[in-house]
Amino acid sequence: MEILLLKRLLGLNKVIIVRMNLLVEVKDAPGQLVAVLEPIRGLGANIVTVIHKREAKNEQGNVPVQLTLEGEKENLSNVVNKFKDLGFSILEINGTLDTEIISAILIGHLVDENLQDTIDRLNELEGVFVNEFNIQLSEDNKSAALINIELNAGKEELALGKLAEICSEKDFLMINNV
Repeated sequence: MEILLLKRLLGLNKVIIVRMNLLVEVKDAPGQLVAVLEPIRGLGANIVTVIHKREAKNEQGNVPVQLTLEGEKENLSNVVNKFKDLGFSILEINGTLDTEIISAILIGHLVDENLQDTIDRLNELEGVFVNEFNIQLSEDNKSAALINIELNAGKEELALGKLAEICSEKDFLMINNV
């Protein structure tokens, strides 16, 4: 009891409120904006601003929602973790991109095995997007390609697993983490 009183007198138990800017990606469908805002209510954070950018829909049919939140640092961290648990893609936290790029080399009959299908199947994954595909053709109809995949944090295992599955089906050799 005396320690708590001493902390109060010295101002050591003050609550420090911080502000955080998030850029979250959600499906452009009815109810998705409410779905992204709902978890904030019970986690001790306050919503300062919400900007729902429906005109900025991407190829996957997702739209960015910019949020400015205030609260204790731990509460804001809980909001971020809850969003990730619920499957929302967080693109930026305080202006820092929460994405990464992985690269792999594919070798095989890439063109004969419907190259577009390979790219489309990867792009169907939530938070995964093929942003570059460079192919080198050879005379024996085999080819090699460098594929760069942009993904949200925590999606590397999902993307590489799907790519390995596709390569197995199409008899491609895959060299990842290049």
